[in-house]
Amino acid sequence: MVKRRVHVAAAAIISADGGQVLIARRPSNVDHGGLWEFPGGKLAPYETGLGGLKRELHEELGVEIQRAQPLIRIHHEYPDKHILLDVWQVHEFSGEPFGREGQAVRWVPMEELVNYPFPAANLPILRAVALPTEYLITAEEEDEALYLQRLERALVEDRARLVQLRAKQLDETAYLARAEVTLALCRQHGARLLLNAEPELLERVDADGIHLTSERLMRLERRPIAEGKWLAASTHDREQLVQAGKLGCDFVTLSPLRTTPSHPEVPPMGWHDFQQLVERAAMPVFALGGMTRFDANHARAVGAQGIASIRDFWK
Repeated sequence: MVKRRVHVAAAAIISADGGQVLIARRPSNVDHGGLWEFPGGKLAPYETGLGGLKRELHEELGVEIQRAQPLIRIHHEYPDKHILLDVWQVHEFSGEPFGREGQAVRWVPMEELVNYPFPAANLPILRAVALPTEYLITAEEEDEALYLQRLERALVEDRARLVQLRAKQLDETAYLARAEVTLALCRQHGARLLLNAEPELLERVDADGIHLTSERLMRLERRPIAEGKWLAASTHDREQLVQAGKLGCDFVTLSPLRTTPSHPEVPPMGWHDFQQLVERAAMPVFALGGMTRFDANHARAVGAQGIASIRDFWK
């Protein structure tokens, strides 16, 4: 049986202070009735994602989009249909949203979204909404004082809110010590910390999650940490992206987009191949490999969550 293909545009409408997102409850007489969702609807054959979303939000909520950018595209298989969710993050709009079709709508703090039941296809959107657009990866810094100085500068001046502690040159004892001081600084400045280490280290350092190397990713058969922690992974091809989806990774990095000084022998994938891989990923993807802040909008335009970098953040 050939499945029906449905293209849906949806909006993550963010409040002016960035702390809340608007969600709506589905009517009881439709599929997944009573569950919550991100507002939007089916596109007409002639409509683009943003064009259809503008129409839907006007009809459903009485608002006009003024500024939006792509957030994530999700392919989801149901028994009878294939859904493409084309999700946009709405930063500016005019009008006061209300349920023009009688549906309940509600502004919800980001951290409380997990308390609302959503259709399964919406789960990657929840992850994408909760993540920033920049992922700081720490450099292999041997001088501890210089390491802390540069980390604090990134947290304060650049407002880094997602940090991966990568320190392969340290032994386990030194890594644990650095993880403790890094965690304290991240907590102080409201940032999440993921450890690039064996998952068992979460039992000794209460960080926010684990970032798996591609080698660790491919060795695992199931998710190695609790659902309440963030699980990320380094990926380089479709096979690794599929494995990340099977393990339930919350997000990944995909590299190398460009040639990098650290791995000049690895051929870069470029924007076209990157976009093709991201299109079928089952979770948010950060572009990695020669990325700078100037690439952030381009990365979002081709489907990425944002950029990940060492050099551009570690000055």
